[in-house]
Amino acid sequence: MSSEIHLPAETRTEFGKGAARRLRRADKVPAVVYGHGEAPLHLSLPGHQTMLALKHRNAVVTLDVSGDAHLALAKFVQRDPIKGFIEHVDFVTVRRGEKVQVDISVVTTGDPLGGTVVVVDHQTITVLADALNLPENVHVDVEGKAAGYHVLAKDLDLPAGVELVTDGEENVVSVNETHLEEELAEAEAEVGAGAAGTEDEAAEAETPAGGEAADAADADGQEAEQA
Repeated sequence: MSSEIHLPAETRTEFGKGAARRLRRADKVPAVVYGHGEAPLHLSLPGHQTMLALKHRNAVVTLDVSGDAHLALAKFVQRDPIKGFIEHVDFVTVRRGEKVQVDISVVTTGDPLGGTVVVVDHQTITVLADALNLPENVHVDVEGKAAGYHVLAKDLDLPAGVELVTDGEENVVSVNETHLEEELAEAEAEVGAGAAGTEDEAAEAETPAGGEAADAADADGQEAEQA
């Protein structure tokens, strides 16, 4: 998908954690642009606009810096682990017609046969694609598939013009038996063993008390006879 997303950007000269915190308090995002042998470009971006622009993987945007346009790929987006807002962005400069290497998500669709489970061995794969036409993901249809079905990287249906970089012999998706009945039987056996152990412990806990009561009764009987 081609990029028509423009982000206004300002150069920044202050660095470090303190400077980054001040930017975030002002609803701005610190960013760095690398690539093509040029010196890194340190920028601040508008927070809300940046969040919207980078909501998809491998977003390519045009950064407007003092009248200069920089076409850039968001290579690494750091987000707050709890609130999810963007803390920092690393961009890589790209050029029209250039191919770039990116990771795309593997997404399964459909439902396999009963008694099976879908295992995604690789959540992402690496591809080479046109910088302005980068795919976000690749789909694998598992509808009605039986246990033993698997898809190698080389079998994936990639869009036209997209080249696979990941080893083609890597297993990407598998359909396996669930062994659900065996797992349930094992779980029930463990529960039964735990219950039996609890009953034994309770019986052992009661035995000393009973023995002490009997000893006390015998002692009382002997005292009565002596009296």
